[in-house]
Amino acid sequence: MKLYDAEISGNCYKVRLMCALLGLELELTPINLGAGENRGDDYLAVNPRGQIPTLVDGDAVIWESQAILTHLARTRAPEWLPEETGALVEVMQWLAVAENECLYGMARARAALKLGRPWDVEQSQALGRAGLEVLDGRLAANDWLAAGRPTIADIACYPYVALAPEGDLPLAPYRAVAAWMGRIEALPGYVAMSGLTRAADLA
Repeated sequence: MKLYDAEISGNCYKVRLMCALLGLELELTPINLGAGENRGDDYLAVNPRGQIPTLVDGDAVIWESQAILTHLARTRAPEWLPEETGALVEVMQWLAVAENECLYGMARARAALKLGRPWDVEQSQALGRAGLEVLDGRLAANDWLAAGRPTIADIACYPYVALAPEGDLPLAPYRAVAAWMGRIEALPGYVAMSGLTRAADLA
């Protein structure tokens, strides 16, 4: 499998982490976003949205990190995406949090402060804090976000939570979130990325 990747991207890290947990080999093809490689004709032929990540798995070309996680679970590790309706719905709910509070809150606050992107920092931080409160409430009574076990919902939410301090969103107040981070980091095959806050940092 080939992943069009950027080291700094939390969305790309989701895919690298999932593949590491599943023991899957992954060929990384770096995309220089600063140089606009994602807008070049060669890359647009692979992903017409010009975004990362994109996974090439045989004849399948999948873009968007949640779609890639879904593909990996369905084709390699079905236990990570339950088929039972109630558990599947739980996963979908937390994928929505990953796509909203985590992305438009935590990730955008980080992108504004670390990368100089033109996002409203205070608005992004407010949405990020709202997401952390929701996550903390769920995790205060549950080890995992959905289905009572690790699923792609956890992998989708984890990266931008662990990167939230780079957006000036401290994680220390969210003790249940910190404990959940520790459980993810204890999974066999876990890999980190630059800039991540680890559970041990919050002890």
